[in-house]
Amino acid sequence: MLTGLSIRNVVLIEALDLVFPGGLGVLTGETGAGKSILLDSLGLVLGDRADSGLVRAGEDVASVTATFEFARRPDGVEAILTEAAIDWEPGEPLLVRRRLRADGGSRAYINDQPVGVALLRELARFLVELHGQHDDRGLVNARGHRALLDRYARADAAEVARAWDSWRAAEQALAQARARVASAAAEQDLIEAHLAELDALKPVAGEEEELALQRAEMQKGERLSGDLNELQHLWSGSDAPLVQLRGAARRLDRIAAEHPLLAEALEALDRAVIEAGEAEDKLSAAAEALAHDPALLDRIETRLFDLRAAARKHGCTVDDLPARREALQAALQSIEGGEAQIAGLARVAMEAGLDYRAKAEALSVQRAEAARKLDKAVAAELAPLRLDAARFHTAVVRLPEDRWSGQGMDAVEFLISTNPGSDFAPLGKIASGGELSRFILALKVALAEQGGAATVIFDEIDRGVGGAVASAIGERLARLAHGGQLLAVTHSPQVAARGDAHYLIAKSSEGTVTRTSVSKLDAAGRQEEIARMLSGAEVTAEARAQASRLLEQA
Repeated sequence: MLTGLSIRNVVLIEALDLVFPGGLGVLTGETGAGKSILLDSLGLVLGDRADSGLVRAGEDVASVTATFEFARRPDGVEAILTEAAIDWEPGEPLLVRRRLRADGGSRAYINDQPVGVALLRELARFLVELHGQHDDRGLVNARGHRALLDRYARADAAEVARAWDSWRAAEQALAQARARVASAAAEQDLIEAHLAELDALKPVAGEEEELALQRAEMQKGERLSGDLNELQHLWSGSDAPLVQLRGAARRLDRIAAEHPLLAEALEALDRAVIEAGEAEDKLSAAAEALAHDPALLDRIETRLFDLRAAARKHGCTVDDLPARREALQAALQSIEGGEAQIAGLARVAMEAGLDYRAKAEALSVQRAEAARKLDKAVAAELAPLRLDAARFHTAVVRLPEDRWSGQGMDAVEFLISTNPGSDFAPLGKIASGGELSRFILALKVALAEQGGAATVIFDEIDRGVGGAVASAIGERLARLAHGGQLLAVTHSPQVAARGDAHYLIAKSSEGTVTRTSVSKLDAAGRQEEIARMLSGAEVTAEARAQASRLLEQA
C-alpha cells in the first residue's frame, strides 16, 4: 500500500511529507484548498504527462516521491521490476520518484534507478487505482473486464491460455510443414536434376585439397622435367662423374699403401663416392616423385574444375557438397513422405484445437454463471447509492473464431442502463460523473474479494449526494478499505466520519505567498472539521454535537 508521499515545490505545496496507514483515509478541506494538487502530484509518480505548470512559481525543480510497502510482493510488480533489472531487496519498500523541471523536462526513478515514464504507467496499475469525476482508470476500461470477471468466477484462465498456446504452436508447425512440402514440390524437377549431378560427381570431403596438391606437384615436375632429364643423362653415361670416381678409387687403392698421403686421398675419394651415390639416389627419387604424366594431370584438373563449378552452382564450398547432396536427398524424401507428415501434424493440430475449444467452452460457462451472480451483487448495491432506477449487466459475448485468443472465445464488458426502458451501454458513455463514481463503488464492493491495485483512491465520489446516500457511500468505502487501503477525497461529513485516518487540506496566505498544507487530525480536530462540513463557515454547537454523533455511529 501507499505508506508515504513526499512533495516538493508542486504548485502551492512548498514541502509536504505525508504518512498513510492502512484502512480508510479521508481527505477533506474547503473548495480550492488544493486537494487536486495532491492527486496531480500522485499522478506524476504514476506516469501522468509532465506539465511544467506544476512547478511552484520561482522554483526550478519539483519532485514527488511515493513509498509503497507490501505484506506480500505482488507478482505483477515483481515481474515488471525483474524485466527492467530494477533492484528490489526482500522487505525493502518500493520508492517511486518523479522530478519535473520548470523548462518541461522530467526524470523518473524506481528505487533511485532511472527508468522511463512508460514503466511507471505499467507499474501504476498494480499500485494505485484512481476513481474520480473525470479520471476512471480501472473499471471503466473494458479491456480489464474479462480478467475481473474471471477472478470473480475463480476460473483457471491460465489453463485456457496454455491450451491456446499449444494449439497455435501445432497450427504453426502444420503450416510450416505444408509450406516446405509445397515449396519442395514446386522445385522437384530441379531438385532431382541437381541430385543426379551430385550423384554422378560423388564429391568427397577433403578431396579438393588433395587434388590441388597433386596438381601442384605435377605442374612443378613439368617445369623441372628438362633439368631432370639432363641430370639423369649426365649421371647415366659411361663418363658419368660417379663412374669416374669409382675408377679413380680402384686405381688409388692399388698404390695407397705406398705413402700415407695416398691412403688419406683414398679415404677422401671413398667418401666422395658414397656422397655421389647418395646424390644419384636422391635424383632418381626426385625424378620419380616429379614424374610428369600429362594425361593424369588433365584428369586431375578436370575433376577439380568440375567440383569447383558444382560448389559455385550450389553456393557452398567444395567440402560442403556432400552435405548439400544429403540436403537435396532429404528434400526429395520430404516430398515423397510429406503427405504422411502433414497428416500427422494435422491430427495433432486438430486435437489441440478440440482441447482448446473444450477448455474455452468450460470457461465461457463459468463466465456466464459468474456474470449472473455479479449482476445480482451489483444490483443489491445500487438502491442504497440512489441508483435504484439503474440496471447493471455483465455482457459475455461469443467472439468469431478469428478473434479467439489465450483469454478464451468471449468478450466481456460491464454495461449500465440509468433509466427505465433505456438500452444498456458502456459505463463511461452513459453515467454522469457522480453516477459513474457510485456505479464504480457498487462494482468495487461486489468485486471486493477479487483484489486489484494495492491502493484505491476515490475522488469526490459523494459529489451531489447527502444524507442516507452519503452514509451508504461511507459504509461501503469503509467495508472496501477493511484489510487494505482506500483514500477518499470527500465533501461529505458522513463519509469523513467513517475514516480510520483524517487529513485536512488547507490553504494559507502570507503577503503574496500562498501555500497548501496537509495535516493529520486528532480526535478533537476531526470533530471540528466534520462540524465545519456540516455547518459551513460558522461552526455551531449543534454542528459539533452532530459531528460527535456521526463519529460515534461510525
